[in-house]
Amino acid sequence: MQIELPLPDDWHVHLRQGAPMAAYARAHGASFGRILAMPNTIPPLVGPEDITAYSRKAEAAAPGLKVLSAFRLMPRMSRADIAALAAAGIPAGKYYPDGATTNSQGGLTSWRDAAEAIAAMEEFHLILCIHGENPDAPVLDREAAFLPIFEQIRQAHPQLKMILEHVSSAEGVHAVRTDSGPSAATVTVQHLLFTLDDLIGGLLNPHLFCKPVVKTQAHRAAIQEAVLSGHPRFFFGSDSAPHDKKHKHSDTCPAGAYTAPMILPALASFFHQEDALNRLKPFLCDLGREFYGLPPNRGTVLLEKKPWTVPAESEGCVPLMAGETLPWRIAEVNRKRPGEGS
Repeated sequence: MQIELPLPDDWHVHLRQGAPMAAYARAHGASFGRILAMPNTIPPLVGPEDITAYSRKAEAAAPGLKVLSAFRLMPRMSRADIAALAAAGIPAGKYYPDGATTNSQGGLTSWRDAAEAIAAMEEFHLILCIHGENPDAPVLDREAAFLPIFEQIRQAHPQLKMILEHVSSAEGVHAVRTDSGPSAATVTVQHLLFTLDDLIGGLLNPHLFCKPVVKTQAHRAAIQEAVLSGHPRFFFGSDSAPHDKKHKHSDTCPAGAYTAPMILPALASFFHQEDALNRLKPFLCDLGREFYGLPPNRGTVLLEKKPWTVPAESEGCVPLMAGETLPWRIAEVNRKRPGEGS
């Protein structure tokens, strides 16, 4: 059994900075046509020149991969700042609550700290990507505790496109489904497939530890239902977040699941198991780019039902599901247009 897809998009990727960045970009370039890189680097991606240089560097490391990058929304950013970003073709900005996740210190303590910038994002038709967690709430409740802020932003900006990134809860799914304005949610492999029992029910699995943390079966069921139903507001964003093996196995394990090497086999296996392979293309290839207003990628990827084992290590990191055998694998990637000659 095989399924051929247009080269897919990943609307939430961490490439980090420094020497490892090139390897992380190549890992995504092996099976994706376009990605949106997150700006919680050190230093953060804020200005158009730095963001453009970052994207070009990643593209040079992974020929054929289109790298878009978001800017980090900072306190007291002005309308002029947003106008410059829009003029440079930067499609989205990322809202990190202060201290909510990796490298988010110095973020927003209130969305009103960036009220002028958010208003300008609505004006210039930029997308507000949100790490939707309130870091002051108990860890399992942080997404639900953030949703009143999501609603406040919507009430103030009815035409602003917003994405609740890496949705992890039934409350988050409901908020996106019922939002009165143009909103969506990205869905990760880890939140689609795993629960808190997989994280801490037996031995602690540091490679599944991410933020937001995976939650109970009821929350996972809500996410799966939204995806398997083909709801147009839910599309793929991996939140693939590499941390080298030494740091993941340390006394202070950082949050982040590195999923780049196993995304497509894991998703094909899940959708096939659920008798929903027809939903895989919209989830990976169509709904996200339509929300961003972009054309399909060139080229195709061929997936086949043939066992494949997730590598024990990749780019110095331990990927999620390392050593496990999945029933699907990537058979071929073709970056040419259909009918294009050699």
